[in-house]
Amino acid sequence: MSGQAYYELYRRSSIGMALTDTLDDLITERRIEPQLAIKILANFDRSITDILSDKVRAKLGFKGHLDTYRFCDEVWTFLIEDVQFKMENNVVHADKVKIVSCNSKKPGEV
Repeated sequence: MSGQAYYELYRRSSIGMALTDTLDDLITERRIEPQLAIKILANFDRSITDILSDKVRAKLGFKGHLDTYRFCDEVWTFLIEDVQFKMENNVVHADKVKIVSCNSKKPGEV
């Protein structure tokens, strides 16, 4: 594995939280060392980013009212209210949504 850093955003997804909980249990039971858990999470960050960028081709459109936005450390954060998501034949409504957007290039790419 290279020394490149990847965003840790997907650790807060349901699969990322399940992985983190499992690693915490294994550490508590002294079945793995914390250093191994850190390596596993770093591998997860890299793998999920690569797979999502290579395999997911679905398009999603959304419309809503922008409440707040900020740009810090090369990361955009948008808080949107009264949002409608459109994907193929489906429309989903949400009262509030937080969107975090990071650079799509891999670390080190120009």
